[in-house]
Amino acid sequence: MAQRFSRRGVLLAAGGTALAGAAGALIGPSRADAAYSNVGTYGTTVNGDQADVYHPSTSSPHQPWPVVLLLQGANVGRSAYAGFARKVASYGFVVLVPDHTRVIFGVPGLYADGAEATWTVAWAAAENACTGSPLKGQIDAGTLLLTGHSFGGAAGLGLTTGLSTPPFTDVPIPAPAQLRAAAFYGTNNAAPGSPVIPPVANTVPVALIQGAVDGIGTPANGLGTYAVLQGAPKLYVSVAGANHYGITDAQNPAGARPDLSPQTLNQAAGVENIARWAALWLRAQLGDPVGAAWVYGIGDAVDAGVETQFVR
Repeated sequence: MAQRFSRRGVLLAAGGTALAGAAGALIGPSRADAAYSNVGTYGTTVNGDQADVYHPSTSSPHQPWPVVLLLQGANVGRSAYAGFARKVASYGFVVLVPDHTRVIFGVPGLYADGAEATWTVAWAAAENACTGSPLKGQIDAGTLLLTGHSFGGAAGLGLTTGLSTPPFTDVPIPAPAQLRAAAFYGTNNAAPGSPVIPPVANTVPVALIQGAVDGIGTPANGLGTYAVLQGAPKLYVSVAGANHYGITDAQNPAGARPDLSPQTLNQAAGVENIARWAALWLRAQLGDPVGAAWVYGIGDAVDAGVETQFVR
């Protein structure tokens, strides 16, 4: 098991610009880009919740496609994640983005629920067998992957321990056996007002992708949560110039808590890069060599917008 920090600095120290250039020629951002440029989308329901599905709209020997569930941030509607979901899907995934409404502490709103993971497994099996589905016979119903934002990421962290508990689900629920890995943005395990971050006994690989200027889910709490993740592999990605809404199509989506920390990163470019790191991390955990080369090898070296550390 190895750990590295700021691998761009390590590469440059080892051989300067020439080595970084050689690495970029091997698998630069364009070479690590999505394999499927055409992505289709359609609407569906998951346990009664309205949801959007994003998927490669082409046949491939890599089918059937694994399913990625996106757990939304608090009061962030599913449409705000269209760019991110489309990009992740272009790496060879079926991405499901539901809107789930429930009441937390007496307040109704859009709040992700850990139970969505179990519902998604059931949806995937039914959709794969449905004659009228655009994805009939194309879904890997035996594999579930998670992405999530803010509150949704925190709900996902509960699932990665094997058991989701309130307030991230209405009643405690175990993670489905199909869960393989997760990648969360703007997510931490810090209790409000507490200087102590409790351990996360993750049973599947977890990546935490963090905006470096996030004013809501702070980098300190994100890095603190990464430190207490007890299982491996794990990955931490710091995205320069991104705030809490670096993952959404626009800043401060209507109805959500605004981030007063200004983002300096171009919104569309940030969404694309966050999605790339999430997708390639998930692919790496499924045994994909390109994903592994990116997240464990030279992605940090050729992507000037991030710094990473990992335990493998």
